[in-house]
Amino acid sequence: MTSHKVRVRIAPSPTGHLHLGTARTALYNYLFALKEKGDFVLRLEDTDEVRSDEAFTDDILSGLKWLGINWTEGPDVGGPYKPYRQTEKTDHYEHVANKLISEGKAYFCYASPEELDALREEQKQRDEKPGYDNRGRNYTQEQVEKFVAEGRIPVIRFKVEDDRVVSWNDAIKGEIQIHTSDIGGDMVIVKSSGIAIYNFAVVVDDLDMKMTHIIRGEDHIHNTAKQILLYEALGANLPVFAHVPLIFDLERAKLSKRKHGEAVHISKYRNDGYMPEALMNYLAQMSWTPPEGKEIFTVEEAGQMFDLDKVSKSPAVFDTKRLDWFNAHYIRTLPLDVVTDRCLPFLGEYDLDQYSRPELEQIISVVRDGLTMLKEVKDASSYFFADKIQISEELSSGLLKQESSRKVLSKVCESLGQFPWGDPKGCKAVVDAIGKELGVKGKDLYWPVRAALCGSTSGPDLGATLSILGEKRVRTRIESLLQPC
Repeated sequence: MTSHKVRVRIAPSPTGHLHLGTARTALYNYLFALKEKGDFVLRLEDTDEVRSDEAFTDDILSGLKWLGINWTEGPDVGGPYKPYRQTEKTDHYEHVANKLISEGKAYFCYASPEELDALREEQKQRDEKPGYDNRGRNYTQEQVEKFVAEGRIPVIRFKVEDDRVVSWNDAIKGEIQIHTSDIGGDMVIVKSSGIAIYNFAVVVDDLDMKMTHIIRGEDHIHNTAKQILLYEALGANLPVFAHVPLIFDLERAKLSKRKHGEAVHISKYRNDGYMPEALMNYLAQMSWTPPEGKEIFTVEEAGQMFDLDKVSKSPAVFDTKRLDWFNAHYIRTLPLDVVTDRCLPFLGEYDLDQYSRPELEQIISVVRDGLTMLKEVKDASSYFFADKIQISEELSSGLLKQESSRKVLSKVCESLGQFPWGDPKGCKAVVDAIGKELGVKGKDLYWPVRAALCGSTSGPDLGATLSILGEKRVRTRIESLLQPC
């Protein structure tokens, strides 16, 4: 390449939501750029006129930013190599294609869809590999004139060299060889509509933007063989290719929208309340082994450690339980104000104005150790916001009917004036003193109070729960089970 500075890119197609695989590939490109102090470019391969949608573009850009992946060049950032959308380069692709035609490396092909369908059927009957038979190379002038008179609009095909092995040293996979017989014949590079085909447009773009490394999924390996032929035809040096293994599920099936639904989209994990730090950490380690077994790191720290040599050749396995471990870690350890900010959207159904910001942070502090996803905060904290606690029949007719339980609750109700509200340890100390006075302890003391306040015998620290609820709420809930006190 003409530039010695590392330049990498991610080039998603805005035909769907941001895929886990695309996000991981973007992350690896970003980490490589950070490690090499290079440029990370984002551009949009939006030549699919039917399926491309601006809503998908927004989802892709916002999803990458949410993960902490920031491009140094591209949409919303700019840079020296505009434009960053393929639809803005149609004339340029046509110019390059015409140059290949003038050099005898490409040609106009007038084969109709019906003729191509018939060809595929004949090949199927003969048990041959499907592919174009290169008949367009030998059109006579008379045939061309006939096709034009019929109103046929040609595509442009690139001549694929016969009986050739395309090989390269992949930075992840090692030596790769693809025979041109497996490429499918002369390939279309510009459709009859004038829109450039992916394999052609991506090479032109990567050359225009002076890309030094192409890091992408291994499902592009055959595309790479086609693109190397185009690089050669354009007289350009090759970038370094690195093909990342695909992501499979626990049953070793490729992650796909068809089989796995929304579970393949980054937006699902955002909506479920996964932390971007957790998903970034997990995606980074799916195929890359950090040094010294390090598991928890920021994206900047990952950039310092990242090495293509440490990327596995084997398929990655997406394990939700492993992701949950990362997420629970960040919910427990990130600053409380950050976790609170991220929890509040999941509490939108509640009247949050009844608590001050410090009190809301207290609520999150007492429930977050039990959360795996932020969306669970709604149920975990519901008893702090409910006007009336739902108590199961088992508790109301069992534990809360027992004489000892009613004595504990009555004594708590009588002693509310003694509680140092706002002091969790002090509130717990008052309950312990009540237990000592009544001669009860452990579950016989704490379970009735928890059940009356939360509708369950389990939950976060009792002193903190009492402190946050405050005297009025505690009195109301106990009085609903006992005679007014």
